[in-house]
Amino acid sequence: MMSVRRDRATLGRRQRLLKTAQFRAVYAGRARAGDGCLVAYARPNGLDATRLGVSVGRRCGGAVERNRIKRLLREAFRQARAAFPRGYDVVLVPVGRAYTFAGADASIRALVPEAIRRARRRGKDAPGKARKP
Repeated sequence: MMSVRRDRATLGRRQRLLKTAQFRAVYAGRARAGDGCLVAYARPNGLDATRLGVSVGRRCGGAVERNRIKRLLREAFRQARAAFPRGYDVVLVPVGRAYTFAGADASIRALVPEAIRRARRRGKDAPGKARKP
């Protein structure tokens, strides 16, 4: 009988957004950052992990191309996630078609911290909380 390795460096189901309601909650937070190739949305999740969702529309190409972009973005995020604060849900939305790993990695490393910073600021200015003059 073969043993199963549990130390794989992947994004498991617990580290991904899978349900439509989870994606909608992140979009509703309206904390985003973009660079023309990629848009990153962020929202606090109250957990000890930062979770990722990827939404690739049809304008990015056919199914094969969209799945390639999703795999590329997940891998770039997986390699960079140690640099990000924990406790956020992040959704990445590509805008164009031409993606390389180096380009995606650079965009993710720049945009995710900016979206998280905006989510923190938005949380402080949320309706119902008193704002300082």
